[in-house]
Amino acid sequence: MLLNTVVPSPAPMHIPDGFLSLGVSLVCWTLAVAGVGVALWRSREALGERQVPLMGVLAAFIFAAQMLNFTVAGGTSGHLIGGALAAILLGPWAGILTMTTVVAIQALLFQDGGLLVMGANILNMGIISTVVGYGVYRGATALARGQRWGLLVGGCAAAWASVVIAAVATAVQLAFSGTSPLGVALPAMAGVHVLIGVGEGLITAGALAFVAAVRRDLLEPAGAATGGLRWAAAGLALALAVTLLAPLASPHPDGLERVAEDQGFGETAQDAPYEIIPDYVLPGVPDERLATIAAGLVGTLVVAGVAFAVARLRRQSAS
Repeated sequence: MLLNTVVPSPAPMHIPDGFLSLGVSLVCWTLAVAGVGVALWRSREALGERQVPLMGVLAAFIFAAQMLNFTVAGGTSGHLIGGALAAILLGPWAGILTMTTVVAIQALLFQDGGLLVMGANILNMGIISTVVGYGVYRGATALARGQRWGLLVGGCAAAWASVVIAAVATAVQLAFSGTSPLGVALPAMAGVHVLIGVGEGLITAGALAFVAAVRRDLLEPAGAATGGLRWAAAGLALALAVTLLAPLASPHPDGLERVAEDQGFGETAQDAPYEIIPDYVLPGVPDERLATIAAGLVGTLVVAGVAFAVARLRRQSAS
């Protein structure tokens, strides 16, 4: 089906069906629905005109950046979650909505993460990582008292903590599901994600430094978006450009996949009941490099459009 050499595409990154029990999955769905419900309610007042296009652009960037797995020690890869970055730039409520949009589209369109366990993936990456990241960042910037180092150090620390705590939550879910004992899953998940969190922290700090250099007002809670939608178009173009690097993603399994392989429960993963753009490879494109890039472009545009629509609807409901 493919021409020439096979290029590894970005591997699925989220919890698949089969890793968690039905009971744990339902509990996670309940918590996720409650968290997203609160975010929808609170975002009515928190979303300003500035956040509407920013939410779409940031969702697109996070989706594109998540396709770029980076290698860490031991033949394992990591990837950006983005919860801390979303919370810092948008606040916790809009950040939760942004991350929920990304995670849901990854599952529904790309079969990245199971449908039954989508609540767990939204809870871990969309809610826990966002809330933890926001709390750590606010604490760090309060200590910095407005000094520039607070932005970068706080952003880095927030991103690192968001990854580690989300990994701990996953380990607890695996343990309650009977998939892996807590004494095994917890140190394994926490250990590898301590390293992955370093990469997340550096990426987040770099992104914040870039925003501070070109659009400092986006870091201010009451900042007004000047320049119309030109900055949003430029941000979307940057996100689309990031997808061009997707074929360069690390072929190594990510943290959860590595733990599943090492602990022997990887074979319990269940395939999705349908396929649209599985494994981030657009069907019908013969060259896998181009198929991966095409899938990334499609996903980036879809995520941006859905996030923008959600933000616009929440903004209008508050009017």
